[in-house]
Amino acid sequence: MRRGAGEGRRGVGRMRKALPPRGASAVTEPMAQIEEEPDLQAVEEQEAEGPRAESVSKSDKKSTLSQSEPQASAAAASQTVLGESGIIESIQLENFMSYAMLGPVKFGSRVTIVVGSPGKSALLIALAVGLSGKSTDDMPLKDFVKDGEASASISITLKNQGDSAFKSALYRDSIIVQRHINKDGSESCELKNQEGNLVSSEKEELTAILDHFKIQVDNPVTIIGENTGKQLLQSWLNSDRYKLFLKASELYQMRGEYSESLERKNRRHQEMEQGKGQLEKLRRQYLGIEEKFKRMVVLKEKLEDLKHEMAWALVIETERELDDMSGDVSVGDQHTGILNQKLEAAKTKCEAVDVKQKAIHEKVQKLNDEVTELEPKCIKAHEEVEKLDKAYIEAETSHNSFQNDLIRLNEMAGNLHGNIKDMKESLHLAALEKEKNIAVLKEKLMDSKTQEDSLIQSIIVLHRVREKDEEEYCRIRKEEVQIRQMLNEERCLLTQWQDSQTEPIKRFGPKVSALVEAIDNAYRERLFTHKPIGPLGACIHLLNPEYALAIECCLDDLLLNFFCDNHKDERTLRELMKRVYPPDSPQPGIIVSAFECELYDTSDRSVSHPEFPTVLEALEIENAVVTNALIDMRSIESVLLVKSDSSAVEMMDTQGLPKNCSRVLTECGDEVFEGCSSICEKSRPTYLGCAETHISYLEKEVENKVAQLSALEQHVHTLATDMKTNQETMDSHYQNLRETRVQITNAMREIKNLEREKGNYSALLALEKEAQEVKEKMKMVEENIKAQKEEMGILGRLKREAERKKGEFKLKCSQVSDVVKSLMREQNQVTLEMNTQQEAVLHCENLLKHHLNSLREQKKEVDVKERELKRETALAKYICPERIEIPRASKILDKEIDELKHVIQTENYAHGSREELKKQYEEVKKKYQNLSEKLKALKVLLKTSHEVMIQNYVVYNKRRRSLSLQCKLYFHTLLSQWSHCGKMRFDHENETLFIEGQPGEENEIAFSNLQGFPGNRCSFSNFLLILTLWSITESPFRCLDIFDAYMDKEQQEMAMDLIFKIAHSQQHLQLILLTSQYTSSLSSNPLVEILQIQDPKGDMESQSSQAVEPET
Repeated sequence: MRRGAGEGRRGVGRMRKALPPRGASAVTEPMAQIEEEPDLQAVEEQEAEGPRAESVSKSDKKSTLSQSEPQASAAAASQTVLGESGIIESIQLENFMSYAMLGPVKFGSRVTIVVGSPGKSALLIALAVGLSGKSTDDMPLKDFVKDGEASASISITLKNQGDSAFKSALYRDSIIVQRHINKDGSESCELKNQEGNLVSSEKEELTAILDHFKIQVDNPVTIIGENTGKQLLQSWLNSDRYKLFLKASELYQMRGEYSESLERKNRRHQEMEQGKGQLEKLRRQYLGIEEKFKRMVVLKEKLEDLKHEMAWALVIETERELDDMSGDVSVGDQHTGILNQKLEAAKTKCEAVDVKQKAIHEKVQKLNDEVTELEPKCIKAHEEVEKLDKAYIEAETSHNSFQNDLIRLNEMAGNLHGNIKDMKESLHLAALEKEKNIAVLKEKLMDSKTQEDSLIQSIIVLHRVREKDEEEYCRIRKEEVQIRQMLNEERCLLTQWQDSQTEPIKRFGPKVSALVEAIDNAYRERLFTHKPIGPLGACIHLLNPEYALAIECCLDDLLLNFFCDNHKDERTLRELMKRVYPPDSPQPGIIVSAFECELYDTSDRSVSHPEFPTVLEALEIENAVVTNALIDMRSIESVLLVKSDSSAVEMMDTQGLPKNCSRVLTECGDEVFEGCSSICEKSRPTYLGCAETHISYLEKEVENKVAQLSALEQHVHTLATDMKTNQETMDSHYQNLRETRVQITNAMREIKNLEREKGNYSALLALEKEAQEVKEKMKMVEENIKAQKEEMGILGRLKREAERKKGEFKLKCSQVSDVVKSLMREQNQVTLEMNTQQEAVLHCENLLKHHLNSLREQKKEVDVKERELKRETALAKYICPERIEIPRASKILDKEIDELKHVIQTENYAHGSREELKKQYEEVKKKYQNLSEKLKALKVLLKTSHEVMIQNYVVYNKRRRSLSLQCKLYFHTLLSQWSHCGKMRFDHENETLFIEGQPGEENEIAFSNLQGFPGNRCSFSNFLLILTLWSITESPFRCLDIFDAYMDKEQQEMAMDLIFKIAHSQQHLQLILLTSQYTSSLSSNPLVEILQIQDPKGDMESQSSQAVEPET
């Protein structure tokens, strides 16, 4: 139910703003307690004034009505300006109920009366199903599909014009709602525009359209079908009338929300009481931890004191050892000075001999270097003399050769100049004709290149299109192969499940039936000690089918396994499996364990929960051996099954994990842990589910895959056609491109031939080039002659200078060799003396080195001890900043520390470590603070919600009083049109609505002695109630079936007149009435359009070929 009408709608809006949202917690007192609050006395007084309002005189009512009529007319006029958006233009049915095809049935914009066959009521049922997706009589949707058909279709066209149109740019002037219903009960909805193009398939879009037009399909007075109409018209109970009033005005929904708020309030009170108990428990735990912590602190302080003493005891012992080592180092330093003095005296003598030896060596080295330098110079001077002599002879020969070349070149230059002058005159005229021909060919070449570029661009575009189509073609082919493979697998599964209907064991595999038969035969032949049991899935039965997926996730592959008593039976079963199953196919597993025929006692290890069962409790297993095997393999007695994730989380948060519970599984197969959950990969059970459900699901999947393959094949055919067309176009372009390139090649060849035809120009250029070369050669020869003359003069001077230097170098080398020999003899004597002094120095150095090494080791030990002392002193100061003089040894202190640590470890083992106690302390403290804050917030929420509930109840009473007064006023308005009077009385305390009418003036006697309308007064009164309730609803159309079924002729005429007056006063309202009684007088009314519906058992061809048009 969406909204009321007029002022009632605005009242509901204010009511909902005051009410808390559904998700929020609201704490209120019961209804009876709220009515006793002092703040509601004014409300009760206003309710008490209701009966007094009914005693108003008839003249006062008429004056009131006269004032309301202009307002109603003005409202109707404003609605007319806005347009007739939301009314029903037409409806069409296909395979719906008894109709194979009906419509389109076109309705008028004012009053439409549908008469004819008994099947006309299907229009209102189809209207309710098409707009809301459900029936007003709560019938299953699959029952509306015509017998023998797979699906049904409903098409409803809504007008979408005027200022209040819904998305007019998208839907245009009409909105088409198409509802498809399948035989399996599934349904879908499509929204189309005026041209029939699909706009949306979302249910939210349809809901937005209905809310925009204020269409209230689920309001009981908007669409009144045949069954609902009979119940309303024949109902004589005032409580039923009052309930109809509540549902039509949305007060029923408001009261339901109020009841939910009361339930939430009670839950919050329970939470507060539980929280107080938990708070006291946390306080006691807090004090116990504090006492244990204090004892731990005392022991820790004593241990710290012993550690302080131990640190300074180690420092004192290290200081004593360091003093002894420092004395030994001082004695070694004195002996080092004596050894150093002896070494210095030996080094002084050695250095004097060394200086003398170095002086002699330097002289010898200097003379040797001088000899080494002179020898290459002598050799070089000799080579230079020979080289200069040879160069002078060559230069003289070249000079003579250059003189002969110059004479020959002068003669050639004279002959070439004469030939060049004659050739220039003959070539001038041929050059002009050649330039003219080249210009014509270049213009033709440019046109051909332009055409070539255009063809290349077209070919590139076609290549890209072809590559894209080929990629799409390959992708679709791959997708087609995948879908075909999936289709084959699903068909195999479908065949397997269909076979399992006659032989249930086949659901565990196509070869399982043959394997079981082979086991039976082998057992009869006594090949087994004990007959193997399996598959285990066939030995169990579900007590709760909704837990099928959860149980299958728990047992997993055990459902397919077989159970053997011993390994001999296992080997026999393996041989049978090899015979039944193909070599490469998977085989069921085998569990080997001795059969336990007596059922296990799991009372001490099973889970016991008042609401949820375990896997063991959810299964019915006849064989105790199978039960014991599942307990051993999967511990099914400790696996708890819950309805949903939210129930599991709520159970863990409030109660924690039950005792002995190892796993928690939900209906959908998810495993729930504390703080997280593991989602099951399966969406439905494979072996334990309902066979009919699996078959229906697989049949639907096969149909979908076949439809997908058909669409893909059509797409492949389209792509192949496009690719063929593109290839033909490309071939044509390639042919044109080849012809164009031939033209370009020919033109370029002709141009190159003309350019190559240089003729006599090349000869002329060759002559000119040759003359220039001769001229340059003459110049080069002259320069060479001049250079050769200069080179001959230079070589003569150099040759004489080199011969002089050669004689000087030979004389100097002889003198230096004599001096070097005398110095070498003196150097040998000094070397012997130097060796003696070096041996004396080496002996002194060895003595000093040995002493220094020994002294260095002692100093290192002192340094190590000093660092150790510093480290121990720093550690002692870190542990205890003030120095402590300890008379006891460190070993005694160490023993006392070990004993105290043992005591602390004993305490830690008994009560936990200090860190653990501190952690427990913080956790308890945090829980205490969080729970305290939660209780404070809950208390504030209870107080706020109580105030909101009081306010909402006041609004509810005002809304109820306003709507009841509006209904009374409209009821008297209807009766006053016929000069009749009536009575409508609301008893909100007992929830009853009394209504009656009679002719003549209203008086006490008339009310007690009813002689009113002839015929069934109850039906007519209820009809008046329906018209009255129309005034508080806002739907743009009203639909009413068999409204005149229980009336006589006079009542029918009055009822029709009332409906026409409503239609005349409310021009925006569309009325659709269904009746089996046709009155010819109605045809003359301009507001009325009459539709004649044919019998569904009649001619189907005429129904499908002709639309149902209104009679004029």
